[in-house]
Amino acid sequence: MASEWGAVDLQFRWVLLAVFLWWMLLRRWEADGTLDRWNASRALGFILMVRTQRGLGMLERLAKPRRFWRAYGEVATWVCVGTMLLAGLLVVLSFGITMLEGGATDPPPPSELVAIPGLNPVIPLGWGAIAFVVALVIHEFGHGLLARGHGMRVRSFGLLQLGPVPLGAFAEPQSEELMRAPRRERLRMFAAGPATNLFAAMALLLLLGGLAGQFSAADDGVHIRGVVVGSGAEEAGLAPWDRIVSIDDEAIVNDADFRDALDGHNAGDTVVLRLVNLEGTERTTEAVLSDKRAHFAEDGWTTQQLDAAGIEEGDAFLGVQQVADGTVGIDRLAGPLAPGVEAPLTTRLLATPIHALTLIFVPFELQGVAMHPVEEGMLAAGDGVIASVFGVEGMLVLVNLMFWLIWVNLLLGFTNLIPMVPFDGGHMFRDVAHGSLEQVRRAGKKTRLFSISGHRTEALAMRATSMTSLGLFLMLVLMILIPYLR
Repeated sequence: MASEWGAVDLQFRWVLLAVFLWWMLLRRWEADGTLDRWNASRALGFILMVRTQRGLGMLERLAKPRRFWRAYGEVATWVCVGTMLLAGLLVVLSFGITMLEGGATDPPPPSELVAIPGLNPVIPLGWGAIAFVVALVIHEFGHGLLARGHGMRVRSFGLLQLGPVPLGAFAEPQSEELMRAPRRERLRMFAAGPATNLFAAMALLLLLGGLAGQFSAADDGVHIRGVVVGSGAEEAGLAPWDRIVSIDDEAIVNDADFRDALDGHNAGDTVVLRLVNLEGTERTTEAVLSDKRAHFAEDGWTTQQLDAAGIEEGDAFLGVQQVADGTVGIDRLAGPLAPGVEAPLTTRLLATPIHALTLIFVPFELQGVAMHPVEEGMLAAGDGVIASVFGVEGMLVLVNLMFWLIWVNLLLGFTNLIPMVPFDGGHMFRDVAHGSLEQVRRAGKKTRLFSISGHRTEALAMRATSMTSLGLFLMLVLMILIPYLR
């Protein structure tokens, strides 16, 4: 552990040195007028803000259906206000859990604390960089479209750079026009960026669900990801990633066949399994089935839970975990949109946003990949048009591109909706708080119960925003530091 932390410390010393040299270079460019010639400036001392007029013409053309974009902004506002409140609640709950646990978990390596492709081990350099650039452009174009939709001028687009690494992008509206705009129009403009990221993620997830139907399993049978210690499977020599192709000479094509085969047996029966391992070696073995209800009872399931799951005494249990057919990798990414899901379309669509949230954890679980390499190897091209054009390798490229675009758009959308300045969520929180206080002021004036001036409500909204931003910032900092202070 000491050598590991020594390597991390050395790595960050080099990072700090690189940042210092970059800061010196920016100061040199600022002094000799290079930044002025580039229409650039420094932010926070070491971040380069590069402005450009490119894209403004396209923005103007796209923003012409003003009524459409105003309606879009209204939908975006409702979506983002709800998500903003959820994001703030999740930060508070996460902080509470961290304080209760007292940093019981091991701290992550410092490299996992920065969302920089290539430096963070769960964000690959290639896919991560592509997805971040696309997501940032989508985000800022969303802001720009709503600004123009409400008649605000956009001075320029820009990119935030830390050396060669893009940290963000921005659309720069006329600040005076933005501050003078009605509160509802400002809300729509601030909501448009993160909402466009979230809507793009949902659209891409729908496309990923359609693409999942173009795959098929390369081989019949079901593979297993784990074996229960002391079970009949372990005694029979089964291992993770073994593929079960038959039980008692009954062919197993998919997981439904596997369940049906076991349903025909009872605890204590002996079954003959035909297996194929990762190397393609086929073998036959016998396994004694145990009692499924007894196993889950030992795992802590209550009688009510067992009855609700329909697990009865004497039900057969082989002792294998995560049994699935060859398309499990792509089906896991597609979630409720996978072709094998038997549910009404409305139910599947309603479940899609919830499934999208679970995708955020996939790179952490699989160490920076969208699908386990073994699961990729279990896929084959199906009979669809896309499969015939791209083949399995080409479709896997599309899957990875779509996944990382979904992942980064979700990350960017939710992060920007944390209700703290300078995020979009912080600006939205200020305007929502101001609007709520204005309603209270008008109610008090109408009923003559109390009187609050307009300047007072604005000052209270600013103070609430500042206190909320500071509180959430401290929570985030403590959640990062507590595991290291254990």
